[in-house]
Amino acid sequence: MRASRGKWVALVAAALAVAVGGKPGGALAQAQPAATAELEEVVVTARKRDEAFRDVPITVDVFTAQEVQSAGITDPRDFIAMVPNMTIVETQNVGNSFVTVRGISQARNSEPSVAVLVDGVLETNPYQFNEELYDIKQIEVLKGPQGALYGRDAIGGAILIRTADPSDHFEGSTRLGIGNGTSERAQAAISGPLDSAGTLKYRASINFYNTDGYLQNVYLDRKADPNRDYSARLRLLWKPSDAMSADLRLYYDRVETTAYYFVIPRQTANIVYSDVGIPPINYPPNANDVTSPIQVNNEGSDNRDVIDTALKLDFYPGYGTITSVTDYDQTKEIDTGDAYDFRPVDTSLVYVATGGTYGVPANPAAFPFDESQAQFIRVRAWSQELRFTSPTTDGFTWIAGAYFVHTERFVSTGNLIDRGVGTVPPVYETPLVNPANPFATNTNATFLADSQNNNAWAVFADATYDLNKQWELDAAVRYDEDSRANTTETPPAFLAAVGDPNAFTGEVRKHTWDAVQPKFTLRYKPWDEATLYGGWSRGFRSGGFNQTGVGTVAVANGIIGVGDLFNAEVADTWEIGWKQELLDRRLNLGLSAYRTDSRNGYFFVYLAANSTQNLGNIPEVIYKGLEGELNARVTNNLSLYLNFGITDSDITQAVDPANPQLTLHKQAPLVSRDTVGAGVQYRQPFAAGLTGVARLDFNSIGKTYWDPQDSTVRDPVNLLDLRLGLEAEKWTATAWSKNLTNKIYNAEFSPGGFLWRALPRRYGVDFTYKF
Repeated sequence: MRASRGKWVALVAAALAVAVGGKPGGALAQAQPAATAELEEVVVTARKRDEAFRDVPITVDVFTAQEVQSAGITDPRDFIAMVPNMTIVETQNVGNSFVTVRGISQARNSEPSVAVLVDGVLETNPYQFNEELYDIKQIEVLKGPQGALYGRDAIGGAILIRTADPSDHFEGSTRLGIGNGTSERAQAAISGPLDSAGTLKYRASINFYNTDGYLQNVYLDRKADPNRDYSARLRLLWKPSDAMSADLRLYYDRVETTAYYFVIPRQTANIVYSDVGIPPINYPPNANDVTSPIQVNNEGSDNRDVIDTALKLDFYPGYGTITSVTDYDQTKEIDTGDAYDFRPVDTSLVYVATGGTYGVPANPAAFPFDESQAQFIRVRAWSQELRFTSPTTDGFTWIAGAYFVHTERFVSTGNLIDRGVGTVPPVYETPLVNPANPFATNTNATFLADSQNNNAWAVFADATYDLNKQWELDAAVRYDEDSRANTTETPPAFLAAVGDPNAFTGEVRKHTWDAVQPKFTLRYKPWDEATLYGGWSRGFRSGGFNQTGVGTVAVANGIIGVGDLFNAEVADTWEIGWKQELLDRRLNLGLSAYRTDSRNGYFFVYLAANSTQNLGNIPEVIYKGLEGELNARVTNNLSLYLNFGITDSDITQAVDPANPQLTLHKQAPLVSRDTVGAGVQYRQPFAAGLTGVARLDFNSIGKTYWDPQDSTVRDPVNLLDLRLGLEAEKWTATAWSKNLTNKIYNAEFSPGGFLWRALPRRYGVDFTYKF
């Protein structure tokens, strides 16, 4: 715990003493002045039914449509920054973003740490998560295992995103913005009825974002991170009678950006082997090194396409609600770029290792050479959920249902011969080869490919009973079974290079993971505005397959805990919490404490010997934590929030039993010891119906650990965001800045010495018009 925490405790106490207002859940979500003293009640769907925020016995952060606009939330990193004990790492390529909540983290190619649902539909692929957020109605962040209702992968919690509903009358909005990095943004939404009776309504929205980038590549003398995003959503809501409704959602997103602009520092740039070697690196790693520049010689490319079609049907026969949710989604992402150790050809480690002289360009012959890389992933999934929700009778209500998902996944990775001649070609399902010259430029030096065919199903039930006016008991349980079959698609010529004599093309590896996920919660309401709750829950996420032959290569390189298979993780959590509304909802407080016992948590390993990204398991970790939140409406014009989170993790069973000192009682990977969030918003009415708005948000991420050995720790990171706006009845103009102080830091340290630079200061102006 940082010594400076005392000042935050003092600030909480001071805020409690002076505050006379606020909102439940997310920061400043009710920051607009109200005509009445009492603020509007926030309704959440955390238990798959509408309930007042204060009554739900779950730690939840809520961001309403007004908060999304007021805070300038445009992507997941924005709202995650305002949630205590929750962080996100965006790295490598647009599909790789790792959410850590209360210490439960994820890694490359792993199952997610939280279940993500959009309009009640579960995202089946974590590569979908990092998307632009626009035309949003509400975001709910649930903490602690939520697998009893939301299934496998809700081991750390759940994120519920609700897009704006189709409206009863015609309406629309537009948003235009420009900023540094030559960035530009355009959004539009229209909605209304399609028939005179209003039984069929629509909502259509589009989003465009483009930037040249913010991070400089000093070798190519251009930005390393250009980004272009096109997306569109269409919702049709049909309610022909009170007996049924149908909600159809169509969504498409395409991102065009770059990938793999890592930095691996050297103590002496021109002495390759004295300072750096094949991982584990030979000098102490440093997650705080921001002096080494991005200098990849291949800009690379990263194109991701997401298609999602979902149909939700609700039937109301009079004795409850029958709900059917059908979904099809497909995600494809192709990445190309530089490879280890991410330097210009004639200064790279591979170039020197293949006979090159440092700093002396070679003729385009067989040797020496550098390497580039390409990765392709395609995931298709079909899912179906059926559930029944009873009405509340004599204080008793229940939900029961079943879920099935079929997933088809293909992934290929490989290194290509790089002699610095230009663009890296994309490699999909077939390697690029030149029979006349196996070392020809832009042909594959290595290539691995695997396909998976997965079927998962679940049955679940939840029952809630009001023992009396003050006590409620909630019991839920879910059984999940996930069967996976992995087929080796690597051609024989490339499979031989893996070094596993037992591997063969067409090999099928099968495994089934299953678990029962129970949850018991007891709620006590001493009065209407207060809720005390406590309980126990279990979370589960599936294991999976590393690429073929990884286990043999890992053993040969002295890597323990990594095999061809990584196991499922199970986490048991005890939690107690308290919520309190005061002064007609103008002051809201929350406090919770928890302990989680995890078995087979994930950790990431890069194997340079075959250029693969792999997962291993940590046998046992204990997470203990505390978090608190305060939201206050001091006056009708002044609002503030303050939150904090503390997570302490302890690896209680070593990864390598023969060398327990390496990992025993270390912090778990990707854990930030503490987070602090604070913000203030002030509104000043002017003449002619105009209102000025000023908002400042502060986010502190404490010491962060990256691998089971705690080989390095990133120092605390403090970030400021500022927004200054002018509002009228139908339009808003806002000047904004994210990372206002231009804090330079690394978003990720990855084992092997890889550093991924975080975004520097961004700023711009937005204009929104509603009609």
